[in-house]
Amino acid sequence: MQIDFHHAVTYVLARLADFSGQEAEVIAYSAQYVDDATESGVIEFDNGALFFHDGSAHKMLDYRDFRELGTRNVWLPFHFLPGNSGLDAGKGPGGKFINKLICRPNSPVAKDMVKACIGNRHKRYGLHQLGITMHVYADTWAHQGFAGVNHEVNEAHDLKSNNHRFDAGMLNKIASYFIGDAYPLGHGAVLTYPDQPYLIWEYTNGLGEKISRNNPRDYMQAVDYMFHVLTAYRQGNDNIDFGHLTAMPDSDRELIRSLFTSLDSEDGEQRHRQWLAAIAEGRFSFGREDVSYNPNEKRWKMEALNPVDKGQPRLVVYPDNFLSANWTLFHDALMAHRFAVCRDILPHYQICAV
Repeated sequence: MQIDFHHAVTYVLARLADFSGQEAEVIAYSAQYVDDATESGVIEFDNGALFFHDGSAHKMLDYRDFRELGTRNVWLPFHFLPGNSGLDAGKGPGGKFINKLICRPNSPVAKDMVKACIGNRHKRYGLHQLGITMHVYADTWAHQGFAGVNHEVNEAHDLKSNNHRFDAGMLNKIASYFIGDAYPLGHGAVLTYPDQPYLIWEYTNGLGEKISRNNPRDYMQAVDYMFHVLTAYRQGNDNIDFGHLTAMPDSDRELIRSLFTSLDSEDGEQRHRQWLAAIAEGRFSFGREDVSYNPNEKRWKMEALNPVDKGQPRLVVYPDNFLSANWTLFHDALMAHRFAVCRDILPHYQICAV
């Protein structure tokens, strides 16, 4: 999924779930920032304080840059959550280990991730972790059938969709990148097919299985479950029931569905602008609101840090509010999310991959 979903749709769902505009902005910004948090390292402050931060994305999302894309501690916990073949903890899919790692929509692993996030709602970084969780949860629908490791299951052949114009452009890119057989990692072999909300498509994976995908249907299912989770979080419901979903207003749900199918630009940023315009026009039941997100501005980081040149370029002035800044809390939430997924949840499924 791209910025139109991770930022704009997440914002809409948070507002419909009765979060305030300010809370929804934190949740939605965090959800999108998972794709933009490319930096890691140690910040050295002028007062001697240190802050370690890690990333949840790569500097260049270039499907040919296989060395960079091979970092499991980014792909598995944040983008291709292992699905254990949709089986509960204690049950194994049999066969090779890869069967545990393939991402599956709304898997028991994903539900456990959601429950862990709700359990952390009283943490200082609770809303930031919620945004991160919404990103990963949504991607279990978009990235289903693929794994965040180098494996033949990620290969794709005979790729086609209901949009011939889109196919022509994408197939040219695939031919020029030599992706399908060269290095099957994540959904690189199908490029942005999973990320286009309006697309219905199919392909044959590296195991010889013919896969049919319906993005509008999958995206709407993700929307329904995300709204249910956001509502449970807002209500402080630790015992979330995934069997009986909370219904959102019919008019809002129909508008979301309509935007998925009608906004058919290949450019996710253009679709994002159209979503923000719909929000600003008051087309949703929560009314007119101005929302923005520009990954180039790095707004949260600029608010948290104040770089200065004191003859020691590495040093920055330590702000009084650094520990409560959104950028800091987001990175705290990243650490909490990764630990919960990789060290608490996946071991229950006999998955040790990071």
